[in-house]
Amino acid sequence: MSKQKISLFALTLLTAAVLVGVSTSALVSHLTIPSIGRIKTVGVGVYWNSTCTNVVSTIDWETVEPGSSKNVTVYIRNEGNSVSTLSLNTSNWNPSSASNYISLSWDYRGQKLSPNQVMQVTLTLSISSSIKDISNFSFDITISATA
Repeated sequence: MSKQKISLFALTLLTAAVLVGVSTSALVSHLTIPSIGRIKTVGVGVYWNSTCTNVVSTIDWETVEPGSSKNVTVYIRNEGNSVSTLSLNTSNWNPSSASNYISLSWDYRGQKLSPNQVMQVTLTLSISSSIKDISNFSFDITISATA
């Protein structure tokens, strides 16, 4: 084989390797979605630890993939003066279409929470496998106490 043919073959092989790398990189970056949830509260505090010394103001869900879910454990303390139940709501989705593909749930089952009582709760972010045209998102998470 001549030097020209070897050089052309090596160049073709290198080009193919680069194209495969770029295509794979584009595919992987399309499948992972960075995300943030901002915590708002009414009558409760949300904390990273059971001693309620490390306040949760945002949850960085890091990167999530379509069709997956991610759990985060937090501690909720009733900071009101009466026995309460909790509620969870999401709002201010950015982009607004993200709420069509993403949901937030928790394992709280309606238990009463006395004043200053702390409860461990797991929040679960679920991403639809059909999510499209969203490369990152954010939303507000409101946890409220109702007497």
